[in-house]
Amino acid sequence: MTTTDPIPNINIDQVYDKRYADAEVHYDALGRMADFFGRNMPAHRHVRFFQVHYVKSGMVRVYLDEHQYHQRAPLFFLTPPTVTHAFVTDAHADGHVLTVQQQLVWSLLEESGDLGDVSDIAALCVAASQLPAPQAPAMAGLDRLFDQLRAEIQRPRPGQSQAVRALAQLIFIDLFRLARNRVTPQPVRHEDLSLFQRFQMLIEDHYPHHWTLTRYADELGVTENRLNEICRRTAGKSSKRLVFDRLMQEARRLLIFTTASINEIGYQLGFNDPAYFSRFFTREAGMTPGRYRADKRAP
Repeated sequence: MTTTDPIPNINIDQVYDKRYADAEVHYDALGRMADFFGRNMPAHRHVRFFQVHYVKSGMVRVYLDEHQYHQRAPLFFLTPPTVTHAFVTDAHADGHVLTVQQQLVWSLLEESGDLGDVSDIAALCVAASQLPAPQAPAMAGLDRLFDQLRAEIQRPRPGQSQAVRALAQLIFIDLFRLARNRVTPQPVRHEDLSLFQRFQMLIEDHYPHHWTLTRYADELGVTENRLNEICRRTAGKSSKRLVFDRLMQEARRLLIFTTASINEIGYQLGFNDPAYFSRFFTREAGMTPGRYRADKRAP
């Protein structure tokens, strides 16, 4: 059986957007980041960074360490540094992703004195549907703060860095105020989650090689049916769909973020016949690779 690497640490400003290298605050739209990282995000960490996903629409399955949440938006989930997390968003889910250096949050807590203690910050999920009525305006206020942050990021002007920092701190203040209303996690079998994460790592290593599901199952030491059951229970998707989703994620990423030709992209993804890649992409995306690239790059 093949051994796998430890759960990866993802540094946003190195692997995604180098414009933010060494920045205290990184913001982007959830949909745009999903175009790059995919809707099925395998287990990972952000060492020395706090991250908040504020989901405005759609359904989300979230795993924070070994706790499982399956919620409809609007909701947010907070992941402190080193906390392993994974999530699956549906095709139309959108919202905001805020990643900040841990020092910003630590200094906020030290200055406030009543928001909580650094040592007590835990991963959590808060859903609007489960908030008591008096707390509903707080969630709406959080939504407005994210919209303000997005507007500030998109239009450079004097004092921008100070405004971005202040808005990020205001967002975290609201997060900590709402934290007492966290969603109770759903039970999850440790062995199922562990095997599912190992399957995701194998997909990451071998999706361009077009392994059969039988080979994946053999590597994991389970039957195909068992693997499929665990994937459906854990991610709400079949094992085959998870492999296809990873191929499509990489295809979309290469179409949007590189200048490689469509034939070259097909070869990179293990398709020996460019026509077969085009048919596969069209079936999955509902449009040709060329049309998808043109639509995503349109001003």
